[in-house]
Amino acid sequence: MYTLTYESTAVNIMTSSEMESLLEEARTHNKSKDITGCLIYYKGKFVQLLEGDKKEVQELYDRIKKDPRHKEVTLFSEDKIIKRTFPNWGMAYYPMDEEHTNQYELEQFKRNLILLSDLVEPTNLTAKQFWKKIKTMIAESPT
Repeated sequence: MYTLTYESTAVNIMTSSEMESLLEEARTHNKSKDITGCLIYYKGKFVQLLEGDKKEVQELYDRIKKDPRHKEVTLFSEDKIIKRTFPNWGMAYYPMDEEHTNQYELEQFKRNLILLSDLVEPTNLTAKQFWKKIKTMIAESPT
């Protein structure tokens, strides 16, 4: 098995309905290819960890690099793995956009991500890098 994690910037800030559409497409595709992982979209930035068969994950990453919704797609870690970090997590999403979020919800979202990153025990370098990137992204983004 294989894992990679990348970051990218949305070409345009995505609305909740656009994210839900992207995730429905991703869930369907990833399930058919036995790819799991975690996608975080926050303030116009994506950070995603993908895991599964190396060929399938690399083909998906190649598709993502060509996706017109992304720019500055940068791979920052990849590994061979024995077990998945997110074995039952196809894609998760909490609808969070500037139009429908109050300050309390935004702060709670950030706290929950940091708590999750502290509770997860990464079993490989790529998963560690993924959670480190999430913490950095949250810390650097102005509220």
